[in-house]
Amino acid sequence: MARSGLADAARVARWADTELGPGRGSATADGKATLSAATAERAAHELGLTPDQVRADWDTARLAGLVEVHGDSARPGWRLRAWDRDDSAVLRGWVALFDAWSLACPEPRDHEPAAVAEVVSAMPQVLSFLQLSAGPVPVEQLLDLLEQRVTELRTARCEIPYEPQAEPAPTDAPLAPLLDWALRALASVGALTYGDGQATLTPLGSWAVWVKLEQICVAAQSPAGNIEQAAEDMLRGCAQLRPNAARAEYRAWLAARTVGSAVAELLAAARGEDALLRGLAFEALRVVGAPAEPDVRAVLDEPTLRPYALLWLAEHDGTDPEDAHEVLTREEATWLWVDTAAAVADHGEAPLLVRHLESAVQPTVPMLLDEVRAVGHPRTVQVLVALAAAHPDPALAKAVRRAAFQVHTGGS
Repeated sequence: MARSGLADAARVARWADTELGPGRGSATADGKATLSAATAERAAHELGLTPDQVRADWDTARLAGLVEVHGDSARPGWRLRAWDRDDSAVLRGWVALFDAWSLACPEPRDHEPAAVAEVVSAMPQVLSFLQLSAGPVPVEQLLDLLEQRVTELRTARCEIPYEPQAEPAPTDAPLAPLLDWALRALASVGALTYGDGQATLTPLGSWAVWVKLEQICVAAQSPAGNIEQAAEDMLRGCAQLRPNAARAEYRAWLAARTVGSAVAELLAAARGEDALLRGLAFEALRVVGAPAEPDVRAVLDEPTLRPYALLWLAEHDGTDPEDAHEVLTREEATWLWVDTAAAVADHGEAPLLVRHLESAVQPTVPMLLDEVRAVGHPRTVQVLVALAAAHPDPALAKAVRRAAFQVHTGGS
């Protein structure tokens, strides 16, 4: 249903991607990435549509994230790139359109902006009622619910007068026209059907409302209570949790934030000095999934994050996690080995550090030590000293201590 509902928008977005790339002329004319009249005419001619249809599909593409606006220009969004191979990208695109329903249809004129804002704020409760009803609901019943919710919003802002008033307050305008606008707008994005004095959620609309309710419940039941913490503190709180419990905590933390801010915060935590947080941050980014791809790809040039980002991208593209390490060069794998060893040395127990030797790509300890020294990780000395102290083999421990000394002094 989501693919079908967004098919026209995806078609126009693909046409723009092909025909309006760098050096092929401007798509926009108003500094807001709105299609110019000439571009709309050209697209209409080539796609067999009217210019108005093209502009409507372009607006839908922007709201669904198939087209991303940057300043006064537009470019294909990650959802368009992932459209054919990633069902979650399609569903997220439709949910983005659903979230922007109030922009899909022009709001009615001659209504106070405050009243419009109140209706927009109250509609999630109306939609929840529709979802729970699981069938057609008379508009009169929805109007009663809307009026109750708007009254609650005004009461919360202390806008209900204590004294009786002969004249209604300016915001006491009839809500029926605004409810009609909201239901028509939601119908236009495919969330519900509206006619004959009643409204019914579509299966897609019912699913979207259910997902929203689930996110609220997950956020309200943060298992370990880290939902309000900054990313770094949240990750530290998850360090001692089992993998499934940690993933539940990541989901709760993510549900309370926008995707963009959450990804930025996780990457900032990954850039810190604590190697354990670096690994945990990318585990949390695995829970984010496809929306994190552009930001993860953008850190490939950062040596500290590159091995983690390469593994994340390989798994995101469908590589088996057990085989994902094959995308790393020998140097990148060695750097990651040292970084992981630093996390174990700082937060784990000595036997774990000894066992970590077995995960090295080098077949012998002397080869490992040579390549560890060459890779230049800032924690190399501390890792080697900790490994020497933990290893039960005196001869191997001595060789590791010698390597640590040589790295520390810059000798060979």
